Amino acid sequence: MRCPFCGNIDTQVKDSRPAEDHIAIRRRRACPACGGRFTTYERVQLRDLVVIKKNGKREEFDRDKLERSIRIAMQKRPLDPERIDQMISGIVRRLESLGETDIQSEKIGTIVMETLARIDTVAYVRFASVYKNFQAADDFEEFVHELRPPQSDDD
Repeated sequence: MRCPFCGNIDTQVKDSRPAEDHIAIRRRRACPACGGRFTTYERVQLRDLVVIKKNGKREEFDRDKLERSIRIAMQKRPLDPERIDQMISGIVRRLESLGETDIQSEKIGTIVMETLARIDTVAYVRFASVYKNFQAADDFEEFVHELRPPQSDDD
């Protein structure tokens, strides 16, 4: 594994342990050249997924991109980072188990929104505001209104 600090290709594994509920292996590594320490994760990848964007462009599925967008939505929310990792792994497994290598970006967004809606409403609204590309406060207000349960006449 190449050192991200100095580029040395001869790094050493100092510690390995299961991560993400035994779905991945977390490895602590050290570089003998510069003394830098860093962490890597090993995960099983069932198939190479290709994302088909709305404009028809195709690009390789990037787990890190998915993770970044979810972590932005989850920022300052009271959820354990390990739980977020499990959620991301669950989404990726769900995508891989669809049986298709080509997946529409809309499908990925829908799965992420379904997952976030079950875990944290605020993160769900944050993600949806970017995913659905809200242009005005009215768009946001309409979306939040749909989240609220209907009021009965007795209230």
